[in-house]
Amino acid sequence: MHKSTIRILVLDDDPFMLKLLAHMLVALEFTLVTTCETGPEALKCVCHPESLPSLILLDLNMPGMDGVEFVRKLVEHNYTGSLILVSGEDERVLRTAEKLVQAHKITVLGHLNKPVSLEELSMVVGKWTPTPGMHQLAKRVYSADELRAAIANDELVNYYQPKVAVATGAIVGVETLVRWRHPVDGIVFPDQFISLAEEHGLIDDLTRVVLNAAMNQAKAWQQVGLFLQVGVNVSMVNLESVAFANFVADAAVTADVAPQDILLEVTESRLMLDQRVPLEILTRLRLKRFRLSIDDFGTGHSSLTQLRDIPFDELKIDQSFVHGAWRDETARAIYDASLGLGKQLLMEVVAEGVEDRDDWDFVRHTRCDLAQGYFIARPMPAADLVGWIESWNERLQLMQADTS
Repeated sequence: MHKSTIRILVLDDDPFMLKLLAHMLVALEFTLVTTCETGPEALKCVCHPESLPSLILLDLNMPGMDGVEFVRKLVEHNYTGSLILVSGEDERVLRTAEKLVQAHKITVLGHLNKPVSLEELSMVVGKWTPTPGMHQLAKRVYSADELRAAIANDELVNYYQPKVAVATGAIVGVETLVRWRHPVDGIVFPDQFISLAEEHGLIDDLTRVVLNAAMNQAKAWQQVGLFLQVGVNVSMVNLESVAFANFVADAAVTADVAPQDILLEVTESRLMLDQRVPLEILTRLRLKRFRLSIDDFGTGHSSLTQLRDIPFDELKIDQSFVHGAWRDETARAIYDASLGLGKQLLMEVVAEGVEDRDDWDFVRHTRCDLAQGYFIARPMPAADLVGWIESWNERLQLMQADTS
């Protein structure tokens, strides 16, 4: 898509800043630029398809409707374009505003500090790509009956995302990520059905399907000489049934895999009102030599309490504290604290969300144990893993040559 066809809206209460940003954008060959001094005026552009902007440069601090309120209005209008935040506020306020926009499922390309330079504007605007959902309908909502049928009809399939040792780059394990191979809609991602399963009593059946398939796959890899630790996500709802520990143990025996080859990843996405049963199950699983991982560390209800009470083997630092932490002082501080805490507790530490070369260099420099993220590999079908290992080893050699 040529720059001259991309419609951009600039919203700022300062007339001089509006003219300056518009002039800069034209200098960068973006010619479809609209400027507005107030939120209500800008919303009129959002409401009409012929003036709908693909990209909005948004000043946060405005009288009347400020930038944060404007974002909420964009959500109400189902806006699916991208934002760049512009402000004179300090870095932490801008980072918080970015997180808010992301929480609203709106793409934020970054932020610009006033006064804005042409070079910085060019770099951030250059990140823009057409949003696939710009003219599409919202994600489909599925029913419990549809999911129940999917489980019964073997429509759930496992994908696997590699985890590598940071020091050597060698693959050491995979995380199992379930997908729904829908007969009409194609691949459906878990954010569209895991909560549904938890709410309608289907999560135990779903987890059993995923776990059995993952264990069978672990055995299949072992038979061709590929010994990997296979991680499987466990819902807090799974841990409400005292029978769960026995099921996991029996499944390992059936698949003929050693318990220590299976890593159960626990995320405290919901508060445990009664901790007795989950603590009993996790302790029994640990005694049976299954490995335990605390997933998305730092984002749950009481992760430090979990570390104190449950014998975890692995700590996964949430991606929000890893990606870009090399340039974000707040994320870096939380990353450093999490890494230090994990090492002090003699746990293996995994950096999630390694999305680019800068992230990779950062986790190597900080000597994290393991890394996972799109820079390394996206989740893939089991059949693609051997081919990925070959290509990853070639990339490692090139990266090592770059640094030598």
